[in-house]
Amino acid sequence: QVQLVESGGGLVQAGGSLRLSCTVSGLLFRSYGVGWFRQGPGKERVFVAAIGYITNTRYADSVKGRFTIFRDNAKSTVYLQMNNLKPEDTAVYYCAATTSISVSSDDYNYWGQGTQVTVSS
Repeated sequence: QVQLVESGGGLVQAGGSLRLSCTVSGLLFRSYGVGWFRQGPGKERVFVAAIGYITNTRYADSVKGRFTIFRDNAKSTVYLQMNNLKPEDTAVYYCAATTSISVSSDDYNYWGQGTQVTVSS
């Protein structure tokens, strides 16, 4: 069975940092791209960042310069380093796997359950 498990969420003050982890099992991890999406209160799920199997990356404009996505194939884990967090970053963060790299949630085959990030002002 394919499983994606997120961890690392929590409550942090504005300007602080968090690192989210997404550990993948049940597939050949190094052959897949992984994306991060988020869904804030009363909002739809939107793209945050993605990394391909050749480690090319994409970022939403709202997080460029603040967030970094990277992967450790030996640990089957993708990370999202979030710096200079803002209250508008508050959301449930989800990781997902695809055979490519994409900013569209429709292109992802497998999803985790999400982890809550709350940023206080």
